[in-house]
Amino acid sequence: MLTEEEKLRYSRHLSLPGFGEEAQQKLKEGSVLVIGAGGLGSPVLLYLAAAGVGRIGIADGDNVDTTNLQRQIIHSTEWIGRSKVSSAAQRIRSLNPDITVEEYHSFVNEQNISELISHYDFVIDATDNLAIKFMVNDACVTAGKPYSHGAIFQYEGHTMTVLPGTANLRTLFADEPENMDEAPSGPLGVVPGVLGTLQATEAIKYLGNVGELLTNRLLRFDLRTMLFSTIRL
Repeated sequence: MLTEEEKLRYSRHLSLPGFGEEAQQKLKEGSVLVIGAGGLGSPVLLYLAAAGVGRIGIADGDNVDTTNLQRQIIHSTEWIGRSKVSSAAQRIRSLNPDITVEEYHSFVNEQNISELISHYDFVIDATDNLAIKFMVNDACVTAGKPYSHGAIFQYEGHTMTVLPGTANLRTLFADEPENMDEAPSGPLGVVPGVLGTLQATEAIKYLGNVGELLTNRLLRFDLRTMLFSTIRL
């Protein structure tokens, strides 16, 4: 049950048609693992915490760097050199002290990913490496774990939600692209903000059982032209 304080905090959700107290209670009981606390992970974590997702896991082995601050809005200048996980965890705990935050101070790899994702209802891929994205995809598909795929490049981004039996990253790429470990170019700072917000939205919709998820569809956008398109898969 929601407390009186929670009813006040989430009052805008409770008054929202098609959402209400039932969906908010599901968020409170739900859990999301966010893999990556950088450009995509920043808006994802902030909005999941603000929305009242009861338990949020953060996995990342990197530290905050000056070059991150152009887009990784969850971190601050005074936290340069600090673990991204501890920086992000402190920020979302201060935003919403009622949630539980679990910290994983290491990069996700083939040895630990199956164990990590098994403890969560939904997974968000907020990484910036293609090889890791395929690993996350394959682990979630094998485990039947719902997850959000997202990727950015310069001014562009794309995302889709993967449920058991729906299209996934292997549907998009029959063969893995070359240079999967190549460092990304850019991006424009707001691009991961747009995409990460969309990914957080999908997690909230999934947990709250609200609306239609982005399954069997790839949503693409280019902020140079402000054109959004959806490709059926």
